Parts: sequence; C-alpha cells; structure tokens
Amino acid sequence: MEFYAGLDVSLRAMNVWVVDGRQRRPETTLETSPDATKLCLAKWRAQRKRVGLDAFSYSASLFTALSEKVVPVICIETGRAKPSPNAMLNKTDRNDANGIAQMMGTRWFRGVEVR
Repeated sequence: MEFYAGLDVSLRAMNVWVVDGRQRRPETTLETSPDATKLCLAKWRAQRKRVGLDAFSYSASLFTALSEKVVPVICIETGRAKPSPNAMLNKTDRNDANGIAQMMGTRWFRGVEVR
C-alpha cells in the first residue's frame, strides 16, 4: 500500500497528515524542522510515495533539507491546485495538510520550482 503525506508549514509548528488507499488519516503536529519531519515520516518510509509541501517562505530551506535526507518531497502552490484547499469551509492548518495529502494521491497539482 502506498502512502502520501501532506505538510502544512508555519514558523512554529507543522501539521502532518498521511493518507493511504483506505483514506486513513493519522495526523500530528510537530516542530518545523527537517529532522522532526523525517522522524515523523520514518514509519511509512518503505511505502511512502510522495510528500507534499505547501509553498511558503520557509518552504525552500525545508524542501532542500528534506530532499537531502532522501524524502520524495514536492513543493506545490495550493492556490493553483485543481481542488484548492482555499475552497474548504473550515480553513485550518490541519485541513490544509489533509488537502495536500489528498492531492499527492490524485496528482491534481503542479509542482513549483524551489530556488
């Protein structure tokens, strides 16, 4: 079974959702750091397909650090995604992370270049 993760990043905390084919959604909040993220995603390492990261001012350094740690991370601009999380009724960081994880499984997104 393949797993897809969504990360909604802010300066102090990051919300993580992991979705599989049966739509289970283990969710957690952790500090915004590459090491904490890698530890959180480690249990799904063998079946992890994609990790989506919302484009944010802090995303570039987090994207680079996670890529160096061999995490299959894709940076996306959620406002330009087909099922935009901005259209959700309850716009929270948890729901944003859930929406990003769902998009990773459906491929309804376009990655952005990280510089």
